[in-house]
Amino acid sequence: MKTIAIKLFFNLCIISILASSCSLNRDPLDGYSDDSQGKTESGTQIVFKNKSEVDNFLTGIYQQMRDRQEHWYVDLLLISESHADNAYAGTTGAEVLPFENNSIEGSNSVVDRDWGRYLEDIARANRLIINIDSVADKSVNDTDIKSYKAQAKIFRALAMFDMVRIFGSIPVITTQAADITAENIEEVYPQYFPFQSTEEEAYRQIEKDLVEALADAPNGSATDKTRFTKSVAKAMLAKIYAEKPIRDYAKVIQYVDALTADGFELNTNYADIYAMNAGNTDLIQRNTRESILEAQFIPGAGNWATWMFGRDLSNYENSFTWAKWITPSRDLIQTYQNEGDKIRMDQSIVYYVAKWSNYYPASHYPFMFKLRSSMSSMVKLRYADLLLLKAEALIMQASPNLTAAADIIDRVRERVKLPKLDNSIRVAKDRMLDALLKERRLELAFEGQRWFDLVRLDRVESVMNAVYAKDSGRKSQVYPFNQYSYRLPIPQAKIDQNPNLVQNLGY
Repeated sequence: MKTIAIKLFFNLCIISILASSCSLNRDPLDGYSDDSQGKTESGTQIVFKNKSEVDNFLTGIYQQMRDRQEHWYVDLLLISESHADNAYAGTTGAEVLPFENNSIEGSNSVVDRDWGRYLEDIARANRLIINIDSVADKSVNDTDIKSYKAQAKIFRALAMFDMVRIFGSIPVITTQAADITAENIEEVYPQYFPFQSTEEEAYRQIEKDLVEALADAPNGSATDKTRFTKSVAKAMLAKIYAEKPIRDYAKVIQYVDALTADGFELNTNYADIYAMNAGNTDLIQRNTRESILEAQFIPGAGNWATWMFGRDLSNYENSFTWAKWITPSRDLIQTYQNEGDKIRMDQSIVYYVAKWSNYYPASHYPFMFKLRSSMSSMVKLRYADLLLLKAEALIMQASPNLTAAADIIDRVRERVKLPKLDNSIRVAKDRMLDALLKERRLELAFEGQRWFDLVRLDRVESVMNAVYAKDSGRKSQVYPFNQYSYRLPIPQAKIDQNPNLVQNLGY
């Protein structure tokens, strides 16, 4: 009996430590606290006392895309641009260089941070979804409850979508782990050490969240693109149905068409998506007609990610003393030049005199230019991405419609004064797919798409193993890309904490 008691005490201590370090269902950030607010007469813990507390919590969820810029934006660009052919790492730091030379391991601090952050955001969404039905003073009506749940489910879907695309098999967590006591340890213990679900299971949960949210999410607004609306759910459904585990090209087309019906359209002027006003005191536009979801930063609001990549045009010398992440690659620059695509190149890449020469002469150093001030918006979903995704679906569906796909690509090209696709391209599926991939690269550079495009269309090996030979500025390749390269490693620290996690093959 004494041995059992000692073992129980030891397990409880270990679980307590792991629960706090894994943050699977705890997120002690500003905005809410897990401190108990008491219990109802029936013994249910009170999480939200009234509607005001719910509103504050939902505001905190929206703040995540602004406040947690590392995994929502900075790290995602490192993965999508520097781990692909669009960019170099930018610095020689041990955490970022492996994304350029393909030497990422489970000990990498970026993947460790992102795994934990995504789970924390999912846990935050779960807290609202699970507890909104039992607000203590009954001040939230049924309609509001449905709207709160819908917005939280869209947020959970956004986090889970990025996480599954990066890591593959992930824990699909839709519950809250209960507090552990001696009486419930057998039941609760597994909740703190979740198994991974398959990629398909993760996508099916994302699909379920988005379909359910579509009915009750707020309607979109032309003057506020920061909310988790029905249009955001439609955009995300189009994106998930393009992914291999649940691929359905007819639904990709269906949901992109639904976005068109919602009034989304390409901006007349490509530059207006990113441009500052003449005095560099604010953006020319927010809430453009092609923006579906963005995190906004008014002057003084603190978009610090801009100085991770280049200059802050509103504060020109701010933090410009060290080498930046995501340095545009020679291969990308050459692709713009070969295409004669001056408009998009000028909005994507800018040259400054730098204080370092890691990849280029300091006197003429290129920087990514789509995030150019502390008040620049971080655009998470943009109509051009979805429109080109529809073109992809038209090319790749069982009965391709190459003419319709070419017409979409031509619309995107005509906006930036490029000629229509040549007839020799329009009649061949393989040439159309190559043209589509190139168009997405030029249109969406530095927006977090390139690596995931290569993964989705099985081009990782053919594109990435070739780029090192033709791009003279890229650091030497450590490992060749192969069938195991499509997913990044599960953080080793998380595997050490949770014995039910299994490392991805190849790491």
